[in-house]
Amino acid sequence: MFDTLSDRLSTVFRNLRGKGRLSEADLTETLREIRLALLEADVNLGVVKEFIAAVRTAATGAQIHAALNPAQQIIQIVNTELTEILGGQTRTLRFAKRPPTVIMLAGLQGAGKTTLAGKLGVWLKEQGHSPLLVAADLQRPNAVNQLQVVGERAGVQVYAPELGNGVGDPVAVAKTSIEYATTKLFDVVIVDTAGRLGVDAELMRQAADIRDAVNPTEILFVVDAMIGQDAVNTANAFAEGVGFDGVVLSKLDGDARGGAALSIAKVTGKPIMFASNGEGLGDFDAFHPDRMASRILDLGDMLTLIEQAQKSFDAEASAKAAEKLLGGKGDFGLDDFLQQMQAVRKMGPLSKILGMMPGMGQMKDQIAGIDEREIDRIEAIIYSMTPAERSDPKVLNGSRRLRIANGSGTKVADVNALVKRFFDARKMMQSLAGGMPGMPGMGAIPGGGGGKKRAARAGKKRKGPAGPPRPAVPAVEATPQAVPGSLFGAGAPSAEADLTKQLGEFQLPPELQQMFNPKNKGPA
Repeated sequence: MFDTLSDRLSTVFRNLRGKGRLSEADLTETLREIRLALLEADVNLGVVKEFIAAVRTAATGAQIHAALNPAQQIIQIVNTELTEILGGQTRTLRFAKRPPTVIMLAGLQGAGKTTLAGKLGVWLKEQGHSPLLVAADLQRPNAVNQLQVVGERAGVQVYAPELGNGVGDPVAVAKTSIEYATTKLFDVVIVDTAGRLGVDAELMRQAADIRDAVNPTEILFVVDAMIGQDAVNTANAFAEGVGFDGVVLSKLDGDARGGAALSIAKVTGKPIMFASNGEGLGDFDAFHPDRMASRILDLGDMLTLIEQAQKSFDAEASAKAAEKLLGGKGDFGLDDFLQQMQAVRKMGPLSKILGMMPGMGQMKDQIAGIDEREIDRIEAIIYSMTPAERSDPKVLNGSRRLRIANGSGTKVADVNALVKRFFDARKMMQSLAGGMPGMPGMGAIPGGGGGKKRAARAGKKRKGPAGPPRPAVPAVEATPQAVPGSLFGAGAPSAEADLTKQLGEFQLPPELQQMFNPKNKGPA
């Protein structure tokens, strides 16, 4: 959604690079370009004026650090102010002291409330809660049935005593759902209310009646992030008519300009609490203003990436894979390689994963060209091997490779390419086992060794940049060009230092270690 804005801002900052000093004319021109970029992204005019004024004040009064060039200084200031516009601090969900916690969803028809109810139910289950979905939208045709289907897919129970389709009292349904949840020991109740095509008196009256009947702990206003400035107007109307505690942005993966997302928190004074960025029930998470600002400025979103890795990778399996790599005797086989690849796939599409890495905004075309089916072909090739061949690929002679190619529906060249990439990847990961230089704040893998050699290399002057290693992620067909700048895009030290502090000593699985190798300057 923010691709156009991100590209415009990247161009603005790129024009500042190489300047040893930022004059008043340079600052004025830069702010003009930023203002145009925000207005083209459909950001509210009042928000743009306030944002530009804040950046100008900070840039004029800032003491330029000796280690920063003007582009880095401006990026740091814009990042700070952009985070502030998006809400500043992450707003977490409040829970009632005495269960059940009642969450009421409000918004216009078509905003995605029903689907979002299922996504929120899945998210709450992952947090250890027992949610109940309530079908209080009795106006829209088949709304009740839709919620039941979504609830079944999500594995969340649905309370639907009325069939809907214009029949039934939504206020009574919402009220009795609280008693049902208390009896059945559900600790969170999510009430899906009706919407309209536009704001009207009937919509507001019904929403207010449901609010008064259930006394919700949180009222979440669900807004379609693709409808532009009308989202802000609708939010203001709901704030006056019903009131709400937080905003949920749906369809954040769309191709609209995204101005509503940058405007709504500042205009309404209510925080963005959640964001939905896909069709799947798992494409939903808490909204972090600082991380979204970093994505817009092409500084990456490493913390979200690592959180997804922690969910997808089995810690015990990854530890065993690391031990095999550290053994250095070839124990790390194709089964382990496939297991790591499948874990990466669980994190989501590879294009989405790579898009969270710093500097990837300059490589959107390469990332968009990634063939997600490549892992399917890898699975077919590996599953066509015998256990002995997977354990020790060195035994694969010509006849074996021909048999594997025929069994997997691929060509011998595909089998050869996979085996070669596997050996190259294993060698690279073993060389990285002594430490994780690509990720700040990460110590060496226990038992990895290599400390003396690294210390000796550190004392030598590098004569030139190391060449890019062979890709470890087969889905990328060709090694992309090096991304200019440091691993953190523009290289603002404050962003890197803050990330270092938060990451601590977290260890990534071997397959992702290859992705973050600094020699690559981009995805492996």
